[in-house]
Amino acid sequence: MSGIIELQRGFFKENKKVIYRDDEFTVSLFRYPSGVEAIELTNSRGVMVVLPYMGQIIWDLAFDGIDLKMKNMFSQPKNVREIVDTYGCFSFHSGLIANGCPGPEDDHELHGEMACAEMDRAWLEINHQGIKVGGETEYVKGFGHHYLASPSVKMGRGESFIEIGMTVKNLSCGEMPLQYMCHTNYAYVENGVMKQSIPDDAFVLRESIPAHVKPTEQWLGYNKKLLSGEETLNVLNQPDMYDPEIVFFADRLDQYGEEVEFEMQSPDGTAFFTRFSTAELNYATRWLLYNSDQQVGAFVLPATCRPEGFKAAEKAGTQIKLGAGEERSFTVVTGKK
Repeated sequence: MSGIIELQRGFFKENKKVIYRDDEFTVSLFRYPSGVEAIELTNSRGVMVVLPYMGQIIWDLAFDGIDLKMKNMFSQPKNVREIVDTYGCFSFHSGLIANGCPGPEDDHELHGEMACAEMDRAWLEINHQGIKVGGETEYVKGFGHHYLASPSVKMGRGESFIEIGMTVKNLSCGEMPLQYMCHTNYAYVENGVMKQSIPDDAFVLRESIPAHVKPTEQWLGYNKKLLSGEETLNVLNQPDMYDPEIVFFADRLDQYGEEVEFEMQSPDGTAFFTRFSTAELNYATRWLLYNSDQQVGAFVLPATCRPEGFKAAEKAGTQIKLGAGEERSFTVVTGKK
């Protein structure tokens, strides 16, 4: 079978309902007790759960029996407006007018308006290569910005990775700012080795301290050693030092090639990877956190700028400016090798 299946919210019930099945894929619809609608896609390698009407968040992802998602405090997605109130997913779309942690001069929510945006439409695209979940939402403010956001995620036949997409079109008569990050929250891998196609020293430690970070003396001392070069962090072998979070930035990735790839390898040989175009996403963030509530090894978060808020990107000159009617697309391939 090939074609498009338009989804309606009335299709989603508390009990899982299979709406498509072939020799490789099964697609089911269900509703969490919280009321959030979900699509479960399985292929011969794994399972993905997408929230089609809530920013098209990818809630769960597992391949070959290995969970790729960070440890978190959420047993199910919550029906909320801000991502911090349901921070238990594998991936979300951060931005789009503003992205990242708001600075002192910013008034936007953490990770922007798109993360939990209510989608206007959702559908499935089925062909011989795989199944894509598509959606769109129109953002419009009186005397403000107006755009159409079209996120997507594709699971391929017999593959252990996914393709995440986002297209943004400016529908207004004036220019709009654009900041985007594909925020993939990977599992923490004990003694995991992080490597990439760019030099290790391309990453620099974040020196600013966002409002949600509460430093300890131990953390400050460790950060000082990282800044001086006394310590390096390519292997996840000191979890006590990663609370609160440790964040690194890599800028202007296009100097290292048209495409870059990042990897986290477990001692047992299991490897996670992320690959993307530097023409689309020219910045990268590495986010590490380990405590009893949350454990994350986000070895790369591809983005159009550093995630330090609207004003910081404006001052750095890293905001994209979309002209009237202009659109941009972003694609990230990520999963298990």
